[in-house]
Amino acid sequence: MLERIREIRTSERRYYQKITDIYAECSADYDPKSEDTKLFFKMVQNMMHLAVTHHTAAEIIYQRADSEQPYMGLTTWKKAPDGRVQKSDTIVAKNYLSDSELSQLNLITTAFLDMAESRAARHIVSTMDDWKKFLQQYLATMDYEPCDTAGKVTQEEARDKAYSEYEKYKLIQDKSYISDFDRFNDGNDETPLLPFDLNPTK
Repeated sequence: MLERIREIRTSERRYYQKITDIYAECSADYDPKSEDTKLFFKMVQNMMHLAVTHHTAAEIIYQRADSEQPYMGLTTWKKAPDGRVQKSDTIVAKNYLSDSELSQLNLITTAFLDMAESRAARHIVSTMDDWKKFLQQYLATMDYEPCDTAGKVTQEEARDKAYSEYEKYKLIQDKSYISDFDRFNDGNDETPLLPFDLNPTK
């Protein structure tokens, strides 16, 4: 188990995914079909976001998605920093977090993995319920806001708001976006400098 925890620590997965990985792969009684497991996976993301922003993932998206802001309010996206913002980028709460908030998420995850590794090194067998309580107790000990609410915004409301803002932002992005082809031609619409000769024999 200790080796697996160290693999999870060095993976490129998102912060809350690393914690659910611990739950899934290091629980003595893990059951992927359990209702508790399904609920925990849904809850972990909100636990982490509430801890650092005082808002659920849905609330973050709903409040921060804004077509009038640079990059629609996103601080990162799949093709950042030079690529276009895609519709799918707008429904990921982590994409709206500030550097400070991301730093807090990293601290929470690192500390949790440290304690999980310590338990594994001492051969302490942990159940699914143990890991769930472990995370809740850690957040409470560090005075983070408890996840005792589903929030005031549903996932559907957040998605609809993000998509609505994206449709407005897309019009702005289409007008201002400069592609590699545009940069190659240097904005010369009359005699574009193509990267290849269409008629090389002439």
